[in-house]
Amino acid sequence: MSKEHISAWEKCLNIIRDNVPGSSFKTWFEPIVPVKLDNKVLTIQVPSAFFYEYLEEQFIDILRKTLRMVLGTGAKLEYNVVMGGDTQTNGSPYTVSYPTNNNSKIQNQPLNIPLKADEKKSIKNPFIIPGIQKLQIDPQLKADNTFDNFIEGDCNRLARSAGYAVARNPGGTAFNPLMIYGNSGLGKTHLGQAIGIEVKENMPDKVVLYVNANKFQTQFTEATRNNNRNDFLHFYQMIDVLILDDVHEFAGKEKTQETFFHIFNHLHQTGKQLILTSDKPPIELKGMEQRLLSRFKWGLTADLQTPDFETRMEILRRKVYNDGISLSDEVLEYIASHVNNNVRELEGALVSLLAQSMLNKREITIDLTAKLINKLVKNSHRELSIEYISKVVCDYFNMPVESLQTKTRKREIVQARQITMFFSKSLTKYSLASIGAQIGNKDHATVLHACKTVNNLKDTDKNFRQYVEDIEKKLTM
Repeated sequence: MSKEHISAWEKCLNIIRDNVPGSSFKTWFEPIVPVKLDNKVLTIQVPSAFFYEYLEEQFIDILRKTLRMVLGTGAKLEYNVVMGGDTQTNGSPYTVSYPTNNNSKIQNQPLNIPLKADEKKSIKNPFIIPGIQKLQIDPQLKADNTFDNFIEGDCNRLARSAGYAVARNPGGTAFNPLMIYGNSGLGKTHLGQAIGIEVKENMPDKVVLYVNANKFQTQFTEATRNNNRNDFLHFYQMIDVLILDDVHEFAGKEKTQETFFHIFNHLHQTGKQLILTSDKPPIELKGMEQRLLSRFKWGLTADLQTPDFETRMEILRRKVYNDGISLSDEVLEYIASHVNNNVRELEGALVSLLAQSMLNKREITIDLTAKLINKLVKNSHRELSIEYISKVVCDYFNMPVESLQTKTRKREIVQARQITMFFSKSLTKYSLASIGAQIGNKDHATVLHACKTVNNLKDTDKNFRQYVEDIEKKLTM
C-alpha cells in the first residue's frame, strides 16, 4: 500500500514545526492524521469541525505555502472531519469532507419553527418578579468572569479558543453545543460566563442567560407544581445564548431531561447557541438519556485540565496585580508549588494569606506563607468522585467494582453498595438522583434508604461500625 500521503504530511509537519509556536503545533497539528494523496490533493483527518474552522482561520497561510513547497504548484488540501455518532450511524463516529479555502463556513441550518404560544399571551420569566412583564432579562453573569481574567495555558487552550470563537459568532459555528468539562475548580463556570459577557458586549441585543442545572431543576419543579410548564418551556426557547452549568446534575431526573431535550432541539434548530459544562465528558455521564447524550456530542467537547506550574504562577501574578498588591516571586512560587489541585484553591490560598497579613498587621514573608499554606494543604480534602469512593469500598471488601452495578441481592454486595451511597452523599456534592444513577442505576429514594440503613447499622452493629470507620479513614486520609 502506498504511503505517499504519510511521507508528504511528515514533510509538511517538519516545515510547520519551525514556523509556529510549540504549544500551537502540539494542539493543532499533532492530532491530524493524513488519509490519502491523490493528484496533488492531500486529505487529512481532523478530530472535530472546530479543528477544521480553526485551522482555516488561523493557519491557512502556512498550510497553503507548505503544501506548495512539498507538492508543487496546484497542491490542494481537503479535510475529513470526524463527527459524533447518532442514531443514523448506529452511534459510531463518521467523517464529513470539506475542501480548504471554502468561504462558506460550517453553519447550523436554522429551521423556522414558531413557538407554540399565543403571541398575545405573556410568557412568565422565572428570573424576574411575577407580574412584571419584560423580556430584557438579567443574564446572571458575574462581571469579573471575563476572557481577560481567564489565564490561558496548555491545560485550557482548546476550550478557551473554542469559547472565544463561539462568543464572536454565537450559533454560527460548527461547535454547537460547546461542552466544557473538567474537575471542580478549574474554571468551567468562569469560561462559560466569559462567553456570555463577550456576546453581550459585542451584541447587546442578544438574549444571554447563565443558569445552573440545579436552579433550572428548581424552576422546572415550580413550573410543574403551578401548571406553568408550557410557559417555562417557551421562556427558555426564546434565549439566544444559553449557558447551562453542571449539566451532570440532570442525572436520574427523567422529566427534567425530557424538557431540556425539547429546549435543546428548538435552540439548536433555530441557530441559537448552547454552552454546557460538566464534570465529565458525555461518554462518561451516567443516568442520562441516550438521545440527550447524542446531542451533547454534536458540537465540540473540550476539557479543562489541572494547570501546570507556569500557568499557576501567571494566575497568581494576575490576581495580585488586579488587587494592587506587591508580592515577591519567592512567595508566589511557594504558593504555586504547594497548591496545585485547582484554580479555586490557588486563589483561595492567596486570599487567606492576604487576610492573615492584614488582620495581624504582619508583612508577607516566606515564613508566614509557608506556615499558612502548609496548614491549608494539610487540612484541605481532595475532590472525591463517586468512582473513587466505589473503588475504595470495593477494595476494602475485596470485590470487583462492577459488582455494585449488578442487580444481585447478595448481602455483601448490597451492603457495599449502601456504604458507597452513604459516603457519596456525605463526601461529594452530587444530588441523590445523580448518586443513584451512577451506583446501580437506582433512584433517589434508594439512596436515601441506603443512608438511613448505614446510620442505623452504625449504631447497632459493632462490626459494621468498624467497616465504616475504616473506609472513612481511607477516604479522608
